Amino acid sequence: MNAFKRLYKSLPLIREIDRAAGLVTSLTNETRAELNALRKLRCAEITERLCTEKATREGPLCLHAFERQVCSQHGEDGVTAEILRRIGTGRRVFAEIGIGDGVENNTAFFHSLGWTGFWLDSEPPRVGLSETESRTLRFQRSFVTRETIAAQFTELGVPADLDLLSIDIDQNTLYLWEALRAWRARVVIVEYNAVIPPSVNWRVAYRAERIWDGTANFGASLKAFEQLGRELGYALVHCEIVGSNAFFVRTDLLADRFLGPFDAETNFEPFRLELTYRNGHSASRLDRQPPA
Repeated sequence: MNAFKRLYKSLPLIREIDRAAGLVTSLTNETRAELNALRKLRCAEITERLCTEKATREGPLCLHAFERQVCSQHGEDGVTAEILRRIGTGRRVFAEIGIGDGVENNTAFFHSLGWTGFWLDSEPPRVGLSETESRTLRFQRSFVTRETIAAQFTELGVPADLDLLSIDIDQNTLYLWEALRAWRARVVIVEYNAVIPPSVNWRVAYRAERIWDGTANFGASLKAFEQLGRELGYALVHCEIVGSNAFFVRTDLLADRFLGPFDAETNFEPFRLELTYRNGHSASRLDRQPPA
């Protein structure tokens, strides 16, 4: 059989066909790379335009002008940094539930700025924690539920007065925040379901073992998060332009630092996942700076 294949491929016509196929493959890969680069450029232009338009229309308190991506998936890093600049920080401690690959998430950037923190996820980080990192960043591999999360936070030693809490487990995010009412972070970031209209109070039915099935049946609407936030003493201050994450600030820290009204109808952003891209270099955990 091998001898036959060698003879077959030695025929002039077959050689030309193989060469042409190779050229097409090469051209296709090159074209794909060029199209991908053009897409990223276009996404960056649209995102910047939308954010600039909103900031111009809404004034200096608008947070869209501060959306910047360092380690976060979208513009969360810049928004979080600006919120904390306005309200100040306390212990410079964060906790994140659902850390993804451990490189691209909402708190990796702040760890590089000298913060300490706590990570929980059912899967380990793609890049393991070094001995130095593990002294300032405690990771627990576990499947979190509404029934277990408070005990898990207590076991990890998460302080009640932390600065930043980020929750993104797709399906039961709202139920976890509800179960963590004893922890009073200055800022809370949650993923909301932007398929649901902003005025509708909706949440997925709770089942502890439930995970996202890839459909629109997940999480909770922005209105549901707004109302839970109000019950827990938080105000909805921002949704990023991609329509994925919502930002809450403890009401005792609001003063006149943010643009109201603090409701879902005002802050809602629809899904714009076509604008999802990583601008510039690949995501990476940055070198950690000495604590301030």
